[in-house]
Amino acid sequence: MYRYDEIDEALVRERVAEFREQVTARLSGELTEDQFKPLRLQNGVYLQLHAYMLRVAIPYGVLSSDQLRLLAHIARHYDRGYGHFTTRQNIQYNWPALTDIPEILDQLADVEMHAIQTSGNCIRNTTTDPYAGAHADEIADPRPWCELIRQWSTFHPEFSFLPRKFKIAVTGSPEDRAAIGVHDIGIRLVRSEAGEIGFEVHAGGGQGRTPRVAAKLADFVSQRDLLAYLTAILRVYNLAGRRDNLYKARIKILVEAMGAEAFIAAVDEEFARLKRDGALAVPSEEAQRIAAHFPAPAALEGTPPARRDLPYRRWLARNVKPHKVAGRRIVVISLKPYGGTPGDATAEQMELVADLAERHGLSEIRVTKEQNLVLPHADAGALGDIFDALEAAGLATANAGLASDIVACPGLDYCNLANARSIPVAQAISTAIQRAGLEEEAGELTIKISGCINACGHHHVANIGLLGVDKRGEETYQITLGGIADGAAAVGKILGPSLPADQAVAAVVDVVAAYLDQRRSGESFIDTLTRAGLEPFKEAVYAQ
Repeated sequence: MYRYDEIDEALVRERVAEFREQVTARLSGELTEDQFKPLRLQNGVYLQLHAYMLRVAIPYGVLSSDQLRLLAHIARHYDRGYGHFTTRQNIQYNWPALTDIPEILDQLADVEMHAIQTSGNCIRNTTTDPYAGAHADEIADPRPWCELIRQWSTFHPEFSFLPRKFKIAVTGSPEDRAAIGVHDIGIRLVRSEAGEIGFEVHAGGGQGRTPRVAAKLADFVSQRDLLAYLTAILRVYNLAGRRDNLYKARIKILVEAMGAEAFIAAVDEEFARLKRDGALAVPSEEAQRIAAHFPAPAALEGTPPARRDLPYRRWLARNVKPHKVAGRRIVVISLKPYGGTPGDATAEQMELVADLAERHGLSEIRVTKEQNLVLPHADAGALGDIFDALEAAGLATANAGLASDIVACPGLDYCNLANARSIPVAQAISTAIQRAGLEEEAGELTIKISGCINACGHHHVANIGLLGVDKRGEETYQITLGGIADGAAAVGKILGPSLPADQAVAAVVDVVAAYLDQRRSGESFIDTLTRAGLEPFKEAVYAQ
C-alpha cells in the first residue's frame, strides 16, 4: 500500500487549513452560499436535500485497517453511525455538520486520507479492479499506475477546471473488472509481442443522459509514455470540449462530434509534441519506486476449513474467489443484506472488517464499484472464523454478483438532483427476488438503479437497469435490458413504458422469471437476451 511522502502530507495539511478558514467565513456570513459553493466542492462537500454531504477519497479503492477504523470513527461521532460506499470506490457521509467538516478532514489527514478532487470539474478518483494484485489472470498489478496517475493529477494546474468532471479507470487483467469501456479514459495493461508491458487506451465512454462506450485510441502506449499520452488526451479535451452547455461538456460528446479518427489524430499530434519535449517521460526508477509499495503477499499453508453448515458453504462458493498466491483467498464482503440499503456500513461493521483484515488479511481492504468491500489477501485457513464474524455482524450475505447484489445511488432520499427514490426500490427488489426463489437459479445477474438521468447508479450498464423519472409529479421507473459494465461494455435498451415503483419491482421479478423460462443450457442473461430479443421480456412485463 502506498504511503504519503512529505509532499503529499504538506498538500493535504495546507488544504485542510485553507478550508477551515473558508468554513469560518461561510458560518460568519462573510461568504454567501454561492461564493462558498466552488470552495466546498473542491473539498468534497456537497449540499444535498437535507444536509451537507462529505465525500472522502479512497484512491483506487484501497484502504488500510487503520484508515477504515478512522472512517468508522467519523461515522459514529460526526454522522448518524454509518457511511455509504460509492460506485467510485469512495465513501460518503450524508449528515455531517458543516462546522465539523474541517476537523473531520484534519483527522483524515492523520491516516493519509482526504476529500480532494472527489467533486468539481477535475480528474476524480482513479478506479481499478478490486482484485488487483490478487487475481491469477492479472498481466500486472494496476495499482502502481493508478498511484502514478493520482500523483500526476492531484492539483494539476492545467486540468483543475475542465469542461466537466473526468473519470479514469485502469484494469490489469484481460477480464476487465474496472468497466474501462464507460469511462472518460479507460486503460488496460497489455503485453506486447516482445513481452513489454504497456497500455491499451480508450476514451470517450460515459453514462448520464447520453451513454456512450469508449473508443479505442491506442493499442500500445509504453510505460515511459503513459503520462504524456494522458496529457495529450486531456489537453485536446480541455481546449476543444464544450463549456457553453453542461449537457454537452463531457469528452464523450467531443469524441462523437469530432469522430474517433479525427480525435485520435488530434491526440497523436499533441502526444508527438509532448514526446519530443520529454518532460513527461516516466523514469523507470520512479515506476519501480511506486511499485515497491505494492509487494506481492507471501504464500500460506492453510486451506478453507471443511464445514457442513449450509450458510458457510454457500458463502464460500459465492463470495470467496481464488487467489494467485497459495493459502490465500479473495473474500467479497456483501453490503447488500436482503432488504438492506446498498453500500451502507455501520461504524461497528467497518471496525469489524478492519479487525478481520488486520488479523487475517495483511490489514488491507478494497472498496468495489458494486458498493461492496473486499479482503483481497485473506488467509484461507481462517475463512471459517472470518465467516462466523461476518455472519454475526450481518455481513455474510452470500450474494456477490447475484440479482440481490444491487447497485443504487442515494436517489431522492438524499440527492437534490434526483427525480425518484432508488434505495427503497432496491430494497423491495432484493426482497421480492429472494421471496420468489429465483436468485440461485438465475446466477450471475446485475441490477442497478439510478434516481435520475445522471446515472450515478450505473443503470445503463446493468443487465437489468432502472431509471427513476418524474412523470407528471409521479415517480416512475424506466427499465432497460442488456447493459454490460465489465468487458465488452454495452448500453442497455429500453424495454417499454416507465412503471410506478410497485409495478417496476414486479417487472424486475417478471424479467428474471422470463430469463429462466427462455434460457438454454449454459446461457447467461445477456446470451439469452441476445438470442431471444426483447419481445419475450416485454410480454412478461406488459402483457398482463
